[in-house]
Amino acid sequence: MNPYLYYKKHTSSVFGLPLAVLFSCMFFLFSAVSVAQVKSATDVSEIKIGEQITFQIEVETDSTDLVVFPEGATFLPLEVIETYDIDTTKNADKFNLIKKYGLTQFDSGSYTIPRQKIIINDKTLFTDSLKVMVNPVIVDTLKQGLYTIKPIISVEKSSSNWWKTLLIILLAVALVAALLYWFLWRKKTLTEEEKIALLPPYDRAKLALKQLDEHRYLEEDAYKEYYSELTLAIRRYLDEKVYDHALESTTDELISRLRLLKDGNQIDLSLETIKNLESIFKRADLVKFAKSAPDKELAKFDRKTIDEEIDHVKEVLPEPTEEEKLLNEQYKEAQARKMKRRKVIISTLVVVGLLIATFIGFGLKYGFNYVKDTLLGNNSLELLEGNWVRSDYGFPPIIISTPEVLKRIQLDSTQSENTQVDYTTFNYGSLGSNLNITLNTAVLKNQKPEDSINLVAVAEKAIQDLERKGVTNIIVKNEKFVTPNNAEGLKTFGYANFPIGTSDSFVEGEYILLHFTTQNIIQQIIIIWQKDDEYAAEMVARIENSVELKPTAE
Repeated sequence: MNPYLYYKKHTSSVFGLPLAVLFSCMFFLFSAVSVAQVKSATDVSEIKIGEQITFQIEVETDSTDLVVFPEGATFLPLEVIETYDIDTTKNADKFNLIKKYGLTQFDSGSYTIPRQKIIINDKTLFTDSLKVMVNPVIVDTLKQGLYTIKPIISVEKSSSNWWKTLLIILLAVALVAALLYWFLWRKKTLTEEEKIALLPPYDRAKLALKQLDEHRYLEEDAYKEYYSELTLAIRRYLDEKVYDHALESTTDELISRLRLLKDGNQIDLSLETIKNLESIFKRADLVKFAKSAPDKELAKFDRKTIDEEIDHVKEVLPEPTEEEKLLNEQYKEAQARKMKRRKVIISTLVVVGLLIATFIGFGLKYGFNYVKDTLLGNNSLELLEGNWVRSDYGFPPIIISTPEVLKRIQLDSTQSENTQVDYTTFNYGSLGSNLNITLNTAVLKNQKPEDSINLVAVAEKAIQDLERKGVTNIIVKNEKFVTPNNAEGLKTFGYANFPIGTSDSFVEGEYILLHFTTQNIIQQIIIIWQKDDEYAAEMVARIENSVELKPTAE
């Protein structure tokens, strides 16, 4: 068959072009459109220190596509100060998604916004990297004077809010003490009834007659009330001093008892006194129960007679002996001691009960160990709740948050000159303490750029260094470690026994070694803490999650 005829038979053309060529062009155009789906730009290319750059990413997509914009620390070395909501506009059958970020930088220099990753469904696209210039603030030294740098001033800072807890406890104790004083210990102002009750029986009987005179019972013909109070005055006196059932006894029972006491020589009452009392008691019974109404003058005479008979009873009562007076005084003192002891017991129970209730309440809310450690003091808890410091150490900088500032360890200059490695070391704590943090930056002087550094070997050497320091029973595990700004390194961790100072004692602990490398530089972070210290474990997790590395270019 003619080759030309075969070609014509199995191909078609559009405007004279072979179909295969047309498909190739369409595929190229489709690929170009796909790449052009993502655009990025900044509103300015130069800023002053601290000013904001608005970085914009625009994605053209269908309504059914899933688009994921970058988040987190992907814009380093610039810092994200604000993330705006996605703005959506429609363009024909497509949607334009616009995402803006507010970026800034506080150090002058030339910076590059890294390529940002955009995920559309299962496809990954990247924006272009953009250059940004951060200019310093020019100071006119002719108008603004220059001053020398002030020396560092050491400031003692509080590492815990324990004083707030102490203040709350003191206020609670003061409130309880005030309530106890008010209800138990203060000398209360006596009421009129309480003052009368404290009077001797004779004085109370006389006072009752005086109060009877102040009432207008006789003027109002209230004989029942008059005789009730009149006989009650003498009955109460007899009940306390002569016969202790005088109040509930009938007239006949009371008179019979008085005669019996006289006959038994227990009280030297005259027959006339007993006869006068019997007469007045029976007249009072008639008034109260038979509604009798005696003459007013007779009622007044009865009141005078009762007054005299009270005196007669007092006169015939035997005087207490010295022994009885002493026993009475001892009884009063014993009662006072008993009352005081009762107040002390009640006060102690209230205070202890309040403290126990407070401890249980805080324990249920915050945990009993936490409350106990807050009250009694715990160094790890004070570090955890203190004012943490976020700073960068060494060069290239290691950014890390720690409960205390890491102090630079000065190495022997002659020793560093004779070695092939330059060390920079920062430290907090010591081996065997509740928390020990060490940052090392090692610059290998003879390391060639094309030679790689084996971090596993570096970690093994770090374990050997721990052994030389007396650490025993070291359990080693390795895994990959990635910082929040995507710096990759090696994490070595496990358990060991750490020496305590210069003694022969050991403490069980845990450790983490983080190693990073770039060119001829090894960066190392060592964190050691005591086992079963939950507060130290929280601090380590916080420290580990805060680690970031700055590239050398910054």
